[in-house]
Amino acid sequence: MKPNLRHITICLLSVFLFIASSALCMKRQMVLSQSPIVGPFIPEVVNPPDGDGKSLLIIWSKPPGKVIDGYIIERATVSKKKWIQVGEASGDDTSFVDRDRPDAGFRLLTGVNYKYRIITKVQGWKTISLVSEEAVAKPRWFNVQRANVFFVILVYFGSVLFYIDRTRKGKSLFIRRIAGMEAMDEALGRATEMGRPALYIPGIMDVDNIQTIASMVILTEVSKRCAEYDIQLIVPLNRAFVVPLAEESVKEGFLRSGRPDAYNPDDIRYLSDEQFAFTAGVTGIMNRQKTAAHFFLGAFFAESLIVSEIGFSTGAIQIAGTANIHQLPFFVVACDYTLIGEEFYAASAYISKEPQLLGTLKGADLMKLLMMGAVFVGSMLSWVGVEWVVRIFGV
Repeated sequence: MKPNLRHITICLLSVFLFIASSALCMKRQMVLSQSPIVGPFIPEVVNPPDGDGKSLLIIWSKPPGKVIDGYIIERATVSKKKWIQVGEASGDDTSFVDRDRPDAGFRLLTGVNYKYRIITKVQGWKTISLVSEEAVAKPRWFNVQRANVFFVILVYFGSVLFYIDRTRKGKSLFIRRIAGMEAMDEALGRATEMGRPALYIPGIMDVDNIQTIASMVILTEVSKRCAEYDIQLIVPLNRAFVVPLAEESVKEGFLRSGRPDAYNPDDIRYLSDEQFAFTAGVTGIMNRQKTAAHFFLGAFFAESLIVSEIGFSTGAIQIAGTANIHQLPFFVVACDYTLIGEEFYAASAYISKEPQLLGTLKGADLMKLLMMGAVFVGSMLSWVGVEWVVRIFGV
């Protein structure tokens, strides 16, 4: 059969397509052989050590012998299979933490299956990695990277319980002398000799302030001594919620002294929530009732200078203490005794001798000593090139 023009055209076209496809395949092989990327890799996806159920850690291996320009991290859910870019990393990174970012539109929800892939950028080339295995974000109950903090907490609470137990068994614990607390009997004794009342201000903050709570412990002991000396104790207050707390503290002090009938609830006086209205009320009490012993123990601010100076002008013995260091200069100048910083907190244990307070105080002192020793040893070892101590205390 004699071939016609149509058959010849089809044959020539087939030969041309075969040659063209072969050339493209050879070019692709040549391009791949010249690519700076060795080959694809599979990223590993795990929950981070501090995972809160809304984050995943993606880990990959850097191609050997290559200078990487950067990485693009893409994520897709198993159900939608749509890849979205969730972040970028530099060429030196080998990990990336993908977190839930609702403000940026990147939601990562607990219990949802996700998969990841990494796009590697090298010299203008981009290579897509293989897809990772499915991963689900789950919250962790314990962050193993902060086990050192857990160990320190255990040591602290162990030391506190140890000293509380020693105190309850009658063992004496050394606490250095606090001059302001030693002078309490001197101040109240002078007020007794002069036949004048004592004044106690537990600061101007509310019951949620730790200085107010610490002051209530001291107030109980001061009221106990006042009941023993048979002198009036006036407690002006700046916060209404502190009134019942102060009433119970003073009542307990009178009860401990064996004179509950001497307690007068009218001596617990709520003046005003306004700072300087309260200050004016306190100075009025000082001038009218000629108080001979003043205790300023708590959180104080601008009123500290006014009340302490007015108290000084009346000739009263004044004992002050606060953890607000910006008010300490005024108390130091105008008062006879001043508890500085942590002395104020230690005073509650010093004067009450409660086992719980003494144990907490000694446990905190032990932890400070241990931490100072660890810092010194770590600094010396780091100076000579030993870095493992620094890594242990890293968080």
